[in-house]
Amino acid sequence: MAGDLSPVAIHNPIHAAAQHKQHCRRSHSQHVFDEGNMAGLGSIDLAVIVLYLVVTTALGVWLARRVKNMGDFFMPRRFGKAMLIMHSFGTATHSDQAVIVASKSYTSGLSGIWYQWLWLFVTPFYWMVAVVLRRTRAITIADMVEARFDRSVSLLYTCVAVLHLTVAMGLMLKGSSEVVSATCGGVISAEWAIALMTILFVIYGCSGGLAAAIVTDFIQGMLTIFFSFLLLPYVLDAVGGLSGLHAKINQPEMFSLVAPGDISVFYVSVISLNVLIGCIVMPNMMGVCGSSKTELDSRVGMMGGNFVKRICTMAWCLTGLAAVAYYAGQEVHPDEIYGRMAREFLPSILPGALGLFLAALLAAVTSTCDSFMINCSALLTENVYKRLRPQESQRHYVWVGRIAAASVVGGGLLVAFWLPSVVKGIELLWKIVPMVGVAFWLGFFWRRMTVAGAWAAVLTGFAVLGLTSQSRFVEWLAKQPINEHLALVTVPTTDSVGHAMAMSLPWQMLSYLSLAAVVGIVVSLVSKPVNEAQLDRFFALVRTPVVPGEVLTEPCCLPEGTEPAPRRNLLPLKSIELPVPSLTTIIGFLVGWLLVAAMIGGFYWLTQV
Repeated sequence: MAGDLSPVAIHNPIHAAAQHKQHCRRSHSQHVFDEGNMAGLGSIDLAVIVLYLVVTTALGVWLARRVKNMGDFFMPRRFGKAMLIMHSFGTATHSDQAVIVASKSYTSGLSGIWYQWLWLFVTPFYWMVAVVLRRTRAITIADMVEARFDRSVSLLYTCVAVLHLTVAMGLMLKGSSEVVSATCGGVISAEWAIALMTILFVIYGCSGGLAAAIVTDFIQGMLTIFFSFLLLPYVLDAVGGLSGLHAKINQPEMFSLVAPGDISVFYVSVISLNVLIGCIVMPNMMGVCGSSKTELDSRVGMMGGNFVKRICTMAWCLTGLAAVAYYAGQEVHPDEIYGRMAREFLPSILPGALGLFLAALLAAVTSTCDSFMINCSALLTENVYKRLRPQESQRHYVWVGRIAAASVVGGGLLVAFWLPSVVKGIELLWKIVPMVGVAFWLGFFWRRMTVAGAWAAVLTGFAVLGLTSQSRFVEWLAKQPINEHLALVTVPTTDSVGHAMAMSLPWQMLSYLSLAAVVGIVVSLVSKPVNEAQLDRFFALVRTPVVPGEVLTEPCCLPEGTEPAPRRNLLPLKSIELPVPSLTTIIGFLVGWLLVAAMIGGFYWLTQV
């Protein structure tokens, strides 16, 4: 955030009644802490946490009874809208996101919401992406990539995806463990929090597979929503509501949704483009979209779950902004805002509330990590091990999948304990998968995209990313005249401790996306085309609607006896695949944009009272 605004000097008068209420609340909370209840974490809180751990783990183990083959473990296609909304929401949401949004809202005001709302404008496109992924009838994204290109590109994708998921799990565990530790006042160390969360999702995930992840995500999703909104009404009440915030914060820029110089229209547009290009090959997307009973279930689950997350982001933002008035004149580290407010408010609200809050924190991260673990296991088992040993039994592959899942988590643990900071790691995760996304989207719309072109696009993208991350290149770029006009290089501010001069994030993304696309197209034009029969099978697959109850014998194939849907293209060109959208697609896409507009307009109207 450009020029993080310090909230320490807010001098508006506070009404005596509000002062008294705030003083009483703090006194009562401190009294609770001083009674020896482990920094406010009492026996009831511990009982709530233990109950959550036992119920979640037992549910996953119980669901293991239904795992008979690889389809049951990796891709059970039997879930409806409600389950998939919570699965989509749980996979996309973790507790460190709430901490980041609250922290940035505390220092920069309402514009801090864009640290998660950068994905808001991509959400309507999930309505279309979901049906494409469901129609591939794949178990993993690598299956889909192989069906369009070949096994070599599928293995390239598998390497990228496993790296992405392993680092992602490490980042989630590292970031969320710090939140848990801060919330309980250091009673539970970050290391013990990592161990606790890992043991939890490994036991139920390895037992019940993706079905266990989806079912437990329903419970965990409800807890995450609870965790998102629990603090807000009490914090707002303590500062006199939204009108009280305006009275106590005399900095108009804190109530602006725009942060000039940083969160600009250009910034949001490029980040959204990067996410859109990468989303279709995100490793966990197939688990969310492919496990539905019908196409409509997949669409509603994917888009609906992400809109629920956007709503929760509003609560995180308002909680951080309320902290500006509540802690006026005090020295508070922004990253501790969420945990500190939980410790201060919850023990005085209801016995066990802090324990439930901590259980929700655990739910927010385990609901993400369990899905990542199963998707990573599916890639290694389905797309690597099964290729080497194709004659084994289904039971054998399920156990290999369980071992692979546990092994991947081991890699994630190494990342979690090694990682000194999560900020740069999160930014890096944004940039990994879109490299493959460029190749796949070109191949999805352009039949002439070749295997060599896909390899060239991916490798070029990573090469450009590596080059633009080098300090020597950044220093050279900063000296060029064009930098003065386009601000290609960002210079650290006085509060950017430990940060060096770097290439602007949106310009870096535009560089690797555009060059990867250009090189992929050029190489495809001069290299051997993909076999026409293979292309016909792939495009027939993705345009043929899913019929409920389909029996699939292998990934990326139409069920026996199913006739491919006829080709209906918007353009009369053989090399371009641009299908005519259905009425359901058009209506859902437009509804998605109406929800985006209503969300932005409603949030702005609410906060300007």
